[in-house]
Order: sequence, then C-alpha cells, then structure tokens
Amino acid sequence: MNTPLGWSGAKERSNMAKAIEVEVGSGNVFADLVLANPEERLAKAGLAIRIAAVIRARRLTQAGAARILKIDQPKISRLLRGQLSGFSTERLMQFLTLLGRDVEIVIKRAPRSRRLGRLRVVATA
Repeated sequence: MNTPLGWSGAKERSNMAKAIEVEVGSGNVFADLVLANPEERLAKAGLAIRIAAVIRARRLTQAGAARILKIDQPKISRLLRGQLSGFSTERLMQFLTLLGRDVEIVIKRAPRSRRLGRLRVVATA
C-alpha cells in the first residue's frame, strides 16, 4: 500500500535518505548561490526583515506604511516580498528611521582569522 507521498516502504525511504547530499552553507545564501555583491544583498535582506517586523508590530497596513515611508503601496508590497532590487541600503536605513528606529553603523577591524571585512545587520530589542 502506498502512502500519500508515494513511499512504498521503509527500505525505499532508507535508500532515498542515503541519496540526499547535504552541503553546509557559508552563512550567506547569496554567496552560496554565487550572486553579485552577496554581502550587500545579505545586509539589504536583513534591513528588509527589520522593516517588515516593525510594520507587523505596529499593525500597519501596506497603505499606512506607504504613507509613513513616503512611497506608494506597490513598493511596500515589493519590499515585504523581498524584491529589493529597487531599494538601496541607504534607503532601507532611512525607512527604519521613519519607522522610529535608530540605525547605527559600527566600523571595526576584522579578526585575523578573516582577511576581508564583512557587512551585516544586527538588531537589538
């Protein structure tokens, strides 16, 4: 008898599990996918996540958020769906300040274990 997923038995499940290969990511999905500017993309995604969280916490509609951020509602929709190509990092930071959040930029030396610096978004409560 087949299960709803089409598995016929334990042996088939065991064989399937053995066939799956897992690769550990770098911590930056954009770098793992070999996309251009992965650090910037990751930072923008982090900012967008924080913007969405504030909009959700304040129970704003997309139209209400658009008024506060001084953009039209379709752009809010794109932002909340993670379509960030039309938004600069600077503009996303400005959105956070318009939503009543402080944005701090900290510059520090990278540890010796890493040759290059990195860009990241860290949020506090």
